[in-house]
Amino acid sequence: MRLVKTFLFLVGVIMCSALPAREITDMVGRKVTIPDNPKKVYGPAPYGSYALYAMDPTILAGWIFDIKDSDKAYLHKSMQNLPTIGGLFGKGQTANIENLLVAKPDLIVMWASQKTAFDEKAAEKLKLLNIPTVYAVAESLADYPNTFLFLGKALNREERAKKLSDYTVSAFAKAKETVVKIPHNKRPKVYYAEGTDGLATECDDSIHVELLKMAGDVNVHKCHTSNHKGLEKVSIEQIAVYNPDIILAQEKEFFDKVYSNPMWRNIKAVKNGKVYLIPKAPFNWFDRPPSFMRILGLKWLMHSLYPNEYKVDINKETREFYHLFMGVELTDKQIKEILLNDKN
Repeated sequence: MRLVKTFLFLVGVIMCSALPAREITDMVGRKVTIPDNPKKVYGPAPYGSYALYAMDPTILAGWIFDIKDSDKAYLHKSMQNLPTIGGLFGKGQTANIENLLVAKPDLIVMWASQKTAFDEKAAEKLKLLNIPTVYAVAESLADYPNTFLFLGKALNREERAKKLSDYTVSAFAKAKETVVKIPHNKRPKVYYAEGTDGLATECDDSIHVELLKMAGDVNVHKCHTSNHKGLEKVSIEQIAVYNPDIILAQEKEFFDKVYSNPMWRNIKAVKNGKVYLIPKAPFNWFDRPPSFMRILGLKWLMHSLYPNEYKVDINKETREFYHLFMGVELTDKQIKEILLNDKN
């Protein structure tokens, strides 16, 4: 009862924004009145929170989870002491709402994986907060150019949005132009190793391996994903049958041991020194969560899979991406640390 009273009290102190307002249509077709120039914005989902960071890190009301101290050096200075608000509808809902109200955002950006994912019950709960809410939609990484443009309209940052959208379109185009020139039988076979033992992976139709599809449909694990979480279990015997040319490692613990592990020594990728640890500072370039960092991740992957066909200075690309999307200027040492085991 006390928690209910606290919730009602906190909701009661929320007043309508006094900022000048305008009406827009969000990406699920809802007409919403929002502040003309939002000053503080909250994204309850990792994808949305990260995308908001790319649009303008100075307007984020808070993170939905804690950021590791080791990653803060790769973030815009405005993010160094940003509070953790948490998710809106998960465990600890009341505490999260209290944190949200303390942060006082004037706009909430919900994230949907598809237009039909609009949740009426969640929308009704959001109405209680009396904070304007819009839905952004990205069914796949290919939708990000349009998602950036929508966020530009919602946040009144259209020039910024066009820069991010244009960069993304260009990155996709360069990858596609490279891949179409390479016959399927000349493309490397790739195994995506998840977990500390490397014995979990993703079916080729999973959102978690979209980059492998864009890089030439090179995932060796062909199947229909059993659930959104993924992490399909496989055996070392199955991997031996696949005998991949390249292994992408998600966990450093696996990467550090794979070359000395007798179970893996006869796998082609291991014998040829073609196991690559996925960069993830401050956010993962490949997956979990599959954020806008995959735009740079695509360049890194193409660079790793097709070094002769996809000519790119990955150090330079990393520096430019972090400048544009992250708002930080990397040192040579930081680039080396981010790229981890890059050998090219």
